[in-house]
Amino acid sequence: MSANAQPRRGASVLVLAVTLTVVAGATDVASFTRLGGAFASVMTGNLTLLGLATARASASLATHILVALAGYIVGVGLGTRAGRWSSRGARWETPVTVVLLLELVAYAGLAAGWELTGSAPAGGVQFALVADATFAMGLQATALRQFDTRLSTTYLTGTLTASIASLITTRNGRQNRLNISVLIAHAAGATAAGLLLLTAPAAVPALPLVALAAVIASQSRSTATSLARRAPTGAGATQLELRYE
Repeated sequence: MSANAQPRRGASVLVLAVTLTVVAGATDVASFTRLGGAFASVMTGNLTLLGLATARASASLATHILVALAGYIVGVGLGTRAGRWSSRGARWETPVTVVLLLELVAYAGLAAGWELTGSAPAGGVQFALVADATFAMGLQATALRQFDTRLSTTYLTGTLTASIASLITTRNGRQNRLNISVLIAHAAGATAAGLLLLTAPAAVPALPLVALAAVIASQSRSTATSLARRAPTGAGATQLELRYE
């Protein structure tokens, strides 16, 4: 990779990670407040809530948590399979775009169900939507894995731990800046969703939906640009291997 290509790649991954983390923060707020008390992306938190539900003999909370865990597991499984399938002979952007398109479809379903229930899902629709939300987060969790990067957009406890450790040891300042950017993005997404719940609850699903669509559009433009730059100019031309580290 050329000296100019690597910074561009790093910037692309950072923008992708920050935007997707906004999506995760917003979805967590929507799920926790309106979809039965389950988190959409924080499965460790859901396991804690499952233990609490068991101790309190709360069948409702336990069922919501189990549905959330199942949705996330299916999303991770499908996202991993889709990424591997689409990466066969493809450029680096393709696996990520395929996974994000699947996530966009899931969010479209979430938005439709949210609107049809007047921003207050209940009963079977609520279970369907929490499964949909965690399914989307499971897909998203696999997206950045295609880049072989340490950034995460869904489970951030490790990111926070690494940031604190880096501040104390003053090591890997660049990675620490990336980690802090992702943490801030999650809080920003949660704040935005919280404000929308107070002022315009019907618009809550639009926040992650628009952000995700913007990411996919950006990835598509990046794909076209990369293909043009890497087009062979003569016999024996070689394909560049792109890898962000």
